[in-house]
Amino acid sequence: MLPYSTLDEASAALGRNLTVAETLWFNYSAKKSDYYLFCHNILFLFLIFSVVPLPLFFTSLWRSAGLDKYKIQPKVKLSPSEEFKCYKDVMFMFFFVVGPLQLVSYPSIKMIGIRTGLPLPSGWEIFLQLLVYFMVEDYTNYWIHRFLHGKWGYEKIHKVHHEYTAPIGFAAPYAHWAEILILGIPSFLGPAMVPGHMITFWLWIALRQIEAIETHSGYNFPWTPTKYIPFYGGADYHDYHHYVGGQSQSNFASVFTYCDFIYGTDKGYRFQKKLLRKVNVKQNEHSYAFYLDFVSLIPANIMFLLCNSVERGSGKWW
Repeated sequence: MLPYSTLDEASAALGRNLTVAETLWFNYSAKKSDYYLFCHNILFLFLIFSVVPLPLFFTSLWRSAGLDKYKIQPKVKLSPSEEFKCYKDVMFMFFFVVGPLQLVSYPSIKMIGIRTGLPLPSGWEIFLQLLVYFMVEDYTNYWIHRFLHGKWGYEKIHKVHHEYTAPIGFAAPYAHWAEILILGIPSFLGPAMVPGHMITFWLWIALRQIEAIETHSGYNFPWTPTKYIPFYGGADYHDYHHYVGGQSQSNFASVFTYCDFIYGTDKGYRFQKKLLRKVNVKQNEHSYAFYLDFVSLIPANIMFLLCNSVERGSGKWW
């Protein structure tokens, strides 16, 4: 709740006129509690989990030849009922884990200093803070993800998420309840290190979930704007991790590729690409469908054995 009763009071406190964005924020938030504003995240997450995957669902349902050629594992086809079951499972976890977690985590938001008042952050401030949040989450998530691929972590927790060896958009948040709680920690570390405005926090939560849906989309669309983000992994990068399955020791990072490169956990993925290049399969408009078919024909266990032998051998994959 803002400490001003009128726009004039807010302008006097700031020593200037409010911007259009600040005026809109004042009109919306002035009489609302900080807790109420924080709980907007529950609505945002519900809408993101429900709406953002829908274009991917309809793309899969229509089976358009023009779009099917971009499917990373074209041989794997889920029925509408299977996808709807995934959505129902996600919603169950949302209402009984994610939602309640949001409701009770408000004290931590106050403790780390997320503010709701004026002035609003500049565009550059929002951009730089979001960049920090993504980098911190990616690095922390990388190590937690590696732990979850240990014998105990995988068998007890992470194997639920890997039930989908060919990811779909609805499956991005599909996981064991314990994994949801554990991976909530990296999401809060960035804002804890660099506290920002509630609007920045909303954007962070929304963009992180949208990114997760994209990387679990199962499609490698050439027009996605995220392809222009340096070191961004994307759907093809993360799809390989699911394709190899529980034995995967590659591509642990959630967003970027630098951690896997630095710590040598992208060798299996790069080996797969090297293997495909050796059979002269080029990713272009005419051969891309064959390229995807070729990938899908390599059994996951065979691919794991090939990649594992490369990683445990001389260390050279070329």
